[in-house]
Amino acid sequence: MKKILLGILLALGVAWAADMALWEKSTLNAIIKRGELRVSTDPGYYPFEMKDKKGNVIGFDIDIAREMAKAMGVKLVIVQGSFDSLISGLLTDKADLILAGMTITPERNLKVAFSNPYFTIGQTLLVRLDLKEKVKNYKDLDKPEYTVVTKLGVTGEIVARRMMKNAKIKTYDTEAEAVQEVLNGKADAFIYDFPFNSTFMMQKGKGLLVHLDQSITYEPLGIALKKGDPDFLNWLNHFLAQIKHDGTYDELYERWFVDNKWLDRIQ
Repeated sequence: MKKILLGILLALGVAWAADMALWEKSTLNAIIKRGELRVSTDPGYYPFEMKDKKGNVIGFDIDIAREMAKAMGVKLVIVQGSFDSLISGLLTDKADLILAGMTITPERNLKVAFSNPYFTIGQTLLVRLDLKEKVKNYKDLDKPEYTVVTKLGVTGEIVARRMMKNAKIKTYDTEAEAVQEVLNGKADAFIYDFPFNSTFMMQKGKGLLVHLDQSITYEPLGIALKKGDPDFLNWLNHFLAQIKHDGTYDELYERWFVDNKWLDRIQ
């Protein structure tokens, strides 16, 4: 009996030591010791992350990050980068997590881990006004005579190449560059996430573009973190559940997706 008890105690001791070793390597532990939460994002995806007139990064994701840092008791540091470089930046320790309206996909999930979804979106189309009667959905654009544009490395590019194989697909470094091609008549349609397209129509697209707002896809957005970090993943999921139940999430949603006062603050 004594040998069995000793074996159990030894096993528990080994498990405890393994857990402590895992915690020592956890990103969450490093954040607390450093006193800073480094959040990687690409400002330009309205209203998730963008720059105001003073050059500050603001938006729905930024406010979530601010609440996150507050809950950790640390300072928030925003690390800016191009969207297609965010994952490599995370993997080379330039940031602790990615909060950038990033869709959870199997391809991305091979490289990074994701929190539970914190938002759900879909791809929609902004089409030249003169094509209003010809183009009613994405299938109408699946022809060689049409040029569809989007931002490099985003879900819009993946969807365009998969669902509009016969069209010419062109990508640009920013959303603004891509949609401007449609406004200039150099492209026929812009594919991107619904929140951005809806905001763009309010700002610059009215009377110039047609918004085909029926979502083409179902896309859950998640917070990306390094693989093999159960403590940090557990904390993030608990944090998201907490703000969705205490009213914080609804308050932020109202601020950025219902009230349009923030439009006066941006460039």
